[in-house]
Amino acid sequence: TADEDSCYSFAGGSVYPAEAPKSDHTLQTTKAVISKPAPYFEGTAVVNKEIVKLSLSQYTGKYVVLLFYPLDFTFVCPTEIIAFSDRIQEFRDINTEVIACSVDSHFTHLAWINTPRKEGGLGNVKIPLLSDLTHKISKDYGVYLEDLGHTLRGLFIIDQRGVLRQITMNDLPVGRSVDETIRLVQAFQYTDTHGEVCPAGWKPGADTIVPNPKEKSKYFEKNN
Repeated sequence: TADEDSCYSFAGGSVYPAEAPKSDHTLQTTKAVISKPAPYFEGTAVVNKEIVKLSLSQYTGKYVVLLFYPLDFTFVCPTEIIAFSDRIQEFRDINTEVIACSVDSHFTHLAWINTPRKEGGLGNVKIPLLSDLTHKISKDYGVYLEDLGHTLRGLFIIDQRGVLRQITMNDLPVGRSVDETIRLVQAFQYTDTHGEVCPAGWKPGADTIVPNPKEKSKYFEKNN
């Protein structure tokens, strides 16, 4: 049975070569709910090739992008981690940190970091790699696939108060977009500060909408 604060989701679809799920769909529970406090996590991570303790509480006052990926030494995963790592300064410029997490051990993370990029490794990665060897974090966030023993590609945006603002969940074959993640963080930060709402595809400098019946007409008259 799930905790009272958990909800349910279903996951299935494509898997890695040679993997075969026991069932077409796996019932999952999650404690991760939009607009509610993000599930707390702590664990062992590799940061700048050092093995350290890491927890969500260390990031109070900052936005956090928590990036779950299936496994080290695989295919799409290094492209995602390298893409986010190589643009980490753009996140830090908007008071945001990125954490990547998988079910691999911190020793496997370190070995992957020490593997050159031309050989499928991460090389000089600039974001923490968090180990979820017990699967607790993955299960709390609803991304763990019991049949396969690893996670979906889940991305969670947590604001400076520790509140969950956005969830993206990809099936295994397709990676995620750094540009879209930055755009979403910027949009949530804008609404935090200004109280206006951001229309589809909004980017900094574009028009926003005042969320009341009278004022909203200014946006629609200008943009239609």
